[in-house]
Amino acid sequence: MEIKGKVFIVTGGASGLGEGTARMLAANGATVVIADMQVEKGEAIAREIGGAFVQCDVSQEADGQAVVARAVALGKLMGLVNCAGIAPAEKTVGKSGAHSLGVFTKTVMVNLVGSFNMIRLAADAMCKNEPESTGERGVLISTASVAAYDGQIGQAAYSASKGGIVGMTLPIARDLARNGQGSAAVAGGKRSIPVASWKAARLRQTRAAHHRKRDAQRRGHPPRRGDPAGAALSAAAAGQRRARAL
Repeated sequence: MEIKGKVFIVTGGASGLGEGTARMLAANGATVVIADMQVEKGEAIAREIGGAFVQCDVSQEADGQAVVARAVALGKLMGLVNCAGIAPAEKTVGKSGAHSLGVFTKTVMVNLVGSFNMIRLAADAMCKNEPESTGERGVLISTASVAAYDGQIGQAAYSASKGGIVGMTLPIARDLARNGQGSAAVAGGKRSIPVASWKAARLRQTRAAHHRKRDAQRRGHPPRRGDPAGAALSAAAAGQRRARAL
């Protein structure tokens, strides 16, 4: 994707991975909207890179809508990078008793629900874009973790939230492929989730449909309406079964 001249949203862009992502995008000519709870630092970074800042709790619908509205007002929104997240450490049963349900719920709400909240809102805005010459209308990237595959002691909440991100990446890619939008996730410390290309998602859908049709024909199932070639194959298969019965 051509970054220059496009608008990108970076959640958690006031520090860490999010800050690095925001700076990289700005250095390559993008206008970056930083969405974060850290107001003072977020505003300072936004001024430094020539972007914008919106205070945002990613798990809240109204906050997410405000971020997307600001991004759309600045130009052509073509990307979302979800870096907002929390990483509490607490054992299922520790010295003070059972794991806090509130901590578990908050972790899932911020890391998983928050990521999906921003994806759905940004994707809705980007699907209205005039497609690029490549057919692209935007890309949505979320941050998973090695903990999604290999969680350590005290990471039940964090691992669950990051495992959810891994699990939703592929179906989101399939959902959005027809709109020319890509869905991807990166798992720090392990590997990328290989669903970055909307074209790849469309190709998977086409192949799956072809395989279902081929398997149905081999079993002699009736073809779908409007498939004369399949009808001929099914009729032939039915004739062969009748001949064997005789």
